[in-house]
Amino acid sequence: MPPLADLIPLALLLLATGAFAGVVAGLLGVGGGIVLVPVFYYVFSLAGYESAELMRVCLATSLATIIVTSARSVASHNRKGAVEWDILKRWGPGIALGALVGVWAVGELESATLQIIFGVLGCVIAAYFAFGKSDWTLAQALPTGALRAVMSAGIGLVSVLMGIGGGSLGVPLMTLSNVPIHRAVATAAGFGILIAVPSVLGFLVLSPEAAPPLTLGYVNIPAFLIVIAMTLITAPWGAKLAHALPVRPLRLIFAVFILIMALNMLRAGLGG
Repeated sequence: MPPLADLIPLALLLLATGAFAGVVAGLLGVGGGIVLVPVFYYVFSLAGYESAELMRVCLATSLATIIVTSARSVASHNRKGAVEWDILKRWGPGIALGALVGVWAVGELESATLQIIFGVLGCVIAAYFAFGKSDWTLAQALPTGALRAVMSAGIGLVSVLMGIGGGSLGVPLMTLSNVPIHRAVATAAGFGILIAVPSVLGFLVLSPEAAPPLTLGYVNIPAFLIVIAMTLITAPWGAKLAHALPVRPLRLIFAVFILIMALNMLRAGLGG
């Protein structure tokens, strides 16, 4: 284990990242995981814990924080009456099932493959946040029936493969289906709970061959506690900003940030 003097800067980086992730979760409804996974990987690697299991630890720990962040964000949005609970009830079972399939898939895929998946999809998400517009619509209502079942399961599966809360997929889906942007952001925060709770339960019962100290299943407890200490404070700030500020400039900044991290993760997965 590195000396304490080397671990303190890493802990401070996690605190700062947790604060930023909380604001992002409340502001854009993305759960913060798309920020946390690359930072977790960077911090654990610097601390000397890089292994074939590390990407799984990063995904599981990110999802664990999303339980807390999303719950806090949903509560803040709900006080403003912005959460579409009917959407959560109808889409919830498929999302949760897809999340459980995602846990199995993460256990089967190589770490490099998971990095490539994160990198590619992260670039797609960055492009949406950079160029997508909230007034784009493809349908007058969300899909129903078999299409809803397939799409909801897909959201759960892909979100677990990336360690994210589902907002990065849920917000575009809802806005393209004629759900107002503020309600889409508020409701997508609820997707995070539907994804994170079943997937984290799955990750907790698994036993990695190599992981950083104080890791329960695949969830690293110190990283989880450090991050949520900040997200509990900052997620309500993001929710307030979502109702008070023009989101467009913030989306552009966030897109550039995500693109840089996604490209770096893609480079690592490809062995660059």
